Amino acid sequence: MAWNPKDPWGPKSDPIDDVLRQAQAQLRNLMPLRGLRALVFIVLAVVLVWQGTFIVAPDEEGVVKRFGDVVRSAGPGPHLKIPFIETVERPKVEKLHRIEVGFRTDRQGRQQMLPKEALMLTGDENILAVEFIIQYKIKNAKDYLFRVDEIEETIGKAAEASMREVIGKSKIDEALTAGKAQIQQDTQTLLQGILDQYQAGVQVAAVQLQDVDPPEAVVAAFKDVASAKEDREKLINQAQGYRNDIIPKAKGEAAQVVNQAKGNAQARVARAEGEATRFLKTLKEYEQAKEIISKRIYIETMEEVMTGVEKVIIDGKAADRLLPYLPLDRLHKPPKAPVAADDKRPSP
Repeated sequence: MAWNPKDPWGPKSDPIDDVLRQAQAQLRNLMPLRGLRALVFIVLAVVLVWQGTFIVAPDEEGVVKRFGDVVRSAGPGPHLKIPFIETVERPKVEKLHRIEVGFRTDRQGRQQMLPKEALMLTGDENILAVEFIIQYKIKNAKDYLFRVDEIEETIGKAAEASMREVIGKSKIDEALTAGKAQIQQDTQTLLQGILDQYQAGVQVAAVQLQDVDPPEAVVAAFKDVASAKEDREKLINQAQGYRNDIIPKAKGEAAQVVNQAKGNAQARVARAEGEATRFLKTLKEYEQAKEIISKRIYIETMEEVMTGVEKVIIDGKAADRLLPYLPLDRLHKPPKAPVAADDKRPSP
């Protein structure tokens, strides 16, 4: 309660209470301003923390820029940066990136050929529609981001140029059949060399041919050629199979004949050796009893010669009184063939 000078006997106020009351009034006036300041301080702190930290995912690499100049790189995990001064790029360095050349795939998964990219000239002056895919990884994030402008378009154009050069050195049969693997390898090597010259910071993982076909205007003719080649391969395989079947048989028969010949030779040699041994034994016996052995040899020889011959045996005494007759004319004339009963006709 304030002191009233007109009433000196009235109650007097304590000066300390007046000071406290004034302080409370001023504090009530200041409270809204302090609350706003605290809120602003909290917002600024949140913004500074948000702008001053960044997180790099496990498949990323952080590239920190300060006023547009790269100052450092950061691996996976949380990191600090200067708010509003430093910025961060986080490319996917572990991802396998994909670029389509010669065709495009829409959102529905349908593929559409781009003749401007796909049509290429082979070394034997034929036209092919080549569709392929480039797969690559980022091996240097700084070079990938800042060395080459429009990096994916550059990789696609370089891949198209590399494929055209390789196809231009290949024949159409190689591109359509067994030469695809070599074409992919040569294209990958050539493309990697071009990107290394550009310092693009890219590692080419694979070049995959999707479709290699002739233009639609000549598809029918190419199908006929392919059918003829298949028929040729079929005939070659059949001939190879026949050859593989005949040659072993012929070798087996030849081996059999050789073995038989060797067996016959050994048998004849053995027989000759046996006859020679027999002859030597006979000769030894002959030297001991010449008359007996001579007569025995004569009898054995005559027995062998006269076997199967018509013979007339005549006693020696009777033979002295007979005149032998030898029909020499029958020895030179073949015997007449018997005439059938139906062929008997009166002679003219």
